[in-house]
Amino acid sequence: MQVSGNKSATLMDLHRGQEGIITGFHLPDDISRRLMELGFLPGHRVKAGASAPGGDPRVFEVDGSQVAVRRETARQIEVKLS
Repeated sequence: MQVSGNKSATLMDLHRGQEGIITGFHLPDDISRRLMELGFLPGHRVKAGASAPGGDPRVFEVDGSQVAVRRETARQIEVKLS
């Protein structure tokens, strides 16, 4: 599913503690749907958290939950830096 907004940054560009607004996805439909079920919806605020040793996966806080997302997936989720 490709839902797109302003191409300003991706989740991987967020530093720990930095926030952004989700603007779009460039992922297959099944992955996009699962992320949306977890709260990764366009217009929602997301905050970067810790990462596992080696940097993969990274934890992001969205919609009151903490969710671990693989780097390759996080690179496909666009955000507007806030």
